[in-house]
Amino acid sequence: MSKSLRLSEKWFRRGLWVVALVFAGFLTGLRSTIVGDLPRVEHPLQLDDFIDRAAAVPLRETVAKAEEGQKTAQAALEQAQLRLEAARQANRNARETFSNWLATRHATQLPDQDTELISRTKALDALKAAEDEAQKAVQAQRQVALDARQAKARASEQLAELNRVASKKMQEEARRVELRVFLYRLALTLPLLLVAGWLFAKKRKSAYWPFVWGFIIFALFAFFVELVPYLPSYGGYVRYVVGIVLTVLVGRYAIVALNRYLARQKLAEQQPDRVRRDELSYDTALARLAKSVCPGCERPVDLKNTEIDFCPHCGIGLFDHCGKCNARKSAFSKFCHACGTPAHAVPQAPVPPSAPQSLPVG
Repeated sequence: MSKSLRLSEKWFRRGLWVVALVFAGFLTGLRSTIVGDLPRVEHPLQLDDFIDRAAAVPLRETVAKAEEGQKTAQAALEQAQLRLEAARQANRNARETFSNWLATRHATQLPDQDTELISRTKALDALKAAEDEAQKAVQAQRQVALDARQAKARASEQLAELNRVASKKMQEEARRVELRVFLYRLALTLPLLLVAGWLFAKKRKSAYWPFVWGFIIFALFAFFVELVPYLPSYGGYVRYVVGIVLTVLVGRYAIVALNRYLARQKLAEQQPDRVRRDELSYDTALARLAKSVCPGCERPVDLKNTEIDFCPHCGIGLFDHCGKCNARKSAFSKFCHACGTPAHAVPQAPVPPSAPQSLPVG
């Protein structure tokens, strides 16, 4: 179609498309501002809003105390283990010294060393007792740490159960909020889609088409950007169902439009040749001829073949001859390209030469 337009008209149309896009942008901004100023129908959901606080607060305190007790018990256990290792080392060293001394006593066989033997034996017993006490202290700290871990595990398990129940409630509420948000946005977008559909069907070719297409672009943006992403999923069923419904509606519209077009073409092809050419728009005819298709039936035609004056498919005249210079020209041209005579001008009959008039005899 653009090939048949005048140069200025092409640039004017491009400018009008820019106007349509700018108009759609301002409408989108206005809608976003209005939606932003409206009361919100949802608020951020938190798990604490759905948990049993009366049962959760004591359990959280128990977990915190158990963690603190576990840390304290672990620190005390490490100190007790250090003391136990020191007692064991002291006991090992004393026994090694005692063994060496005892070997020397057997070698010398001195009876006056019996008192020292008793003293050394008591010292070893004291070291062994200290090691046993350190071992008991380690075991006690291990038991304290174990009790703290078990208390924490029990409280954490109960708290996890409360969290699972609260999480289930929060998910149910999130689905309800999701549905409310979608219905809220649908109530704002559906009227725009209905108006855009009416404008597309009735006004898209009117003189104010830039504003019509600007509103249509704005409505499509609102649908695909501000409504479709908020479709409730429900496992994907809703989105697939909506996609199927939209596909059926668009497909049905395309099928009905195609059938109407074929019916109009069939009816048009039954009209006389002159009537069909007069009903065709000049720009439309030129655009179709530029694509080497018949302006009437839109089927391919070899326009370079000088022997073809009529469409072999529908019979509409494609070429005729100028009534003045008899040059072969397009039947849709408004003027003859050879002599500039209007296409529908009636050729004038040649004027016969006038007879010579006799002069009066004076």
